[in-house]
Amino acid sequence: MRSEVAALVLIVGACTWAFRYFPLRARLHDLAAGSVLGRFLAATGPAAIATLFAAEVMPYLQVAVTRQLPLLTGIAAVLAAFAWRRSVVVATLAGSVTFGVISALVAS
Repeated sequence: MRSEVAALVLIVGACTWAFRYFPLRARLHDLAAGSVLGRFLAATGPAAIATLFAAEVMPYLQVAVTRQLPLLTGIAAVLAAFAWRRSVVVATLAGSVTFGVISALVAS
């Protein structure tokens, strides 16, 4: 592995660890909800989810429409399950199962 890649992996790993560890150890119960730090911490979760979503979707947007079918049905399943149950867990499972099933059907 090239040294630049190894350094990048270590830096990203350390930052990820810090984002997960320090909010758990900090005394956030006296943190005002409207404070700058409170707003930053409240936005971190959705921002991480949006980043992961964008990183996963980008390769699918560069292929033929027929190869996008698992992605599109998975997203539709997530939205439908969340609208139905208002549960992130149910929506995530529905999207994952739908994506896997459609991927397997398209591949065969």
